[in-house]
Amino acid sequence: MKETAQSLREKGLKVTPQRIAVYNMLMSTHEHPNAEMIYKALEPSNPTMSLATVYKTLDSFKQLGLVQELNVGESSSRYDAVVRCHPHTVCKVCGKVEDLQKTELTEVTKKLVPDLDFDIDCEQLILYGTCGACRKK
Repeated sequence: MKETAQSLREKGLKVTPQRIAVYNMLMSTHEHPNAEMIYKALEPSNPTMSLATVYKTLDSFKQLGLVQELNVGESSSRYDAVVRCHPHTVCKVCGKVEDLQKTELTEVTKKLVPDLDFDIDCEQLILYGTCGACRKK
């Protein structure tokens, strides 16, 4: 919790129990939740937190680079506390979003740079398909 508070302070944010709860939840999951998922997960331990607070907190975190926002083709954005550029997979059956740990994809981007008149800050590759669990059903 001290590390979370320090991270928030370093970004110029006031440390509140709600911000700590949202950030800790995102740091401890690989599920890439949306705001509603975060709200539902935190509601039992934070009964006074509103969904609006979760949205405002996520927007602040996104603006300050504490989280990245993912648009995976759903009606609401997903959030990831891993802010470095990395690809994702999305299951079209169950909606699960996962990090894809393939450095080869970053190497492809680096090979493109010399041929482009464009400076690439970050790439966001999203692969859509069916996860192993859904294929087994």
